[in-house]
Amino acid sequence: MPELPEVEVVRRGLADHVLERKIAAVTVAHPRAVRRHVAGGDDFAARLTGRTITGARRRGKYLWLDLDGGAPGEDAVLAHLGMSGQMLVVGDDRPDEKHLRIRFRFADGGTELRFVDQRTFGGLSVHPLVPATGGGLLPEPVAHIARDPMDPAFDLDAAVAAIRRRRTGLKRALLDQTVVSGIGNIYADEALWRARLHGTRPTETLTRKQGREVLTAATEVMAAALAAGGTSFDALYVNVNGASGYFDRSLDVYGQEDRACRRCGTPIRRDPFMNRSSYSCPRCQPRPRHPHP
Repeated sequence: MPELPEVEVVRRGLADHVLERKIAAVTVAHPRAVRRHVAGGDDFAARLTGRTITGARRRGKYLWLDLDGGAPGEDAVLAHLGMSGQMLVVGDDRPDEKHLRIRFRFADGGTELRFVDQRTFGGLSVHPLVPATGGGLLPEPVAHIARDPMDPAFDLDAAVAAIRRRRTGLKRALLDQTVVSGIGNIYADEALWRARLHGTRPTETLTRKQGREVLTAATEVMAAALAAGGTSFDALYVNVNGASGYFDRSLDVYGQEDRACRRCGTPIRRDPFMNRSSYSCPRCQPRPRHPHP
């Protein structure tokens, strides 16, 4: 799934192209694209028609569009990009994409917003904005999501304390969106490599200094990925103009199995992890004596 930098690239593009535009019509071309909107496609379209998009926001890997001001209780459009979801801003005369799922037409014409999703794991839904656990307003289904390391209001020391309380492996804690949001599999591995920590390190043995180092590393690597337009292992990860990011060329450890570590030359190792993979340097990131499974 797209991680924080990829979602932020999309958010910025939406902020540039759809804010303060009135929705004239919404077409739902595939019911799976609105399956999280329990009232169905007709209700989804009816609740959005005539509304004005006033904000494009993100917390962690979650993206939403504010409607008519973004006040408490107001509706917002929550986007689940899934494995292949794309939010594209294109000319209204452009031919439909093969996997077009939802179309937004605007009153001012010219360009329209299209949700395209080849694998149909993603989708859009409308929810009220409610106070979030970590402060601020979020769409109701994601109100439990913690702040992410790139949020100006992120509390580094509080996040470190939350990680150390988890009694789990460090990588699992980094991926727990209720502890700290936005860090996915790719950037967790990159941050752990930069901090010289192994992902199975028990969180209760983590020092405060190590906790700060790994979260600072996560912030730095995600900022670098954002500057590169995100990481695109899949041609389906694109910005609102359809362009792919290129940070995958700069990855130090993720996906680098058997290649020499850039720091010490030791071949990078791949291990199975939660139906995915973890990548680490056996020398720079020694496995703890009593690792957490």
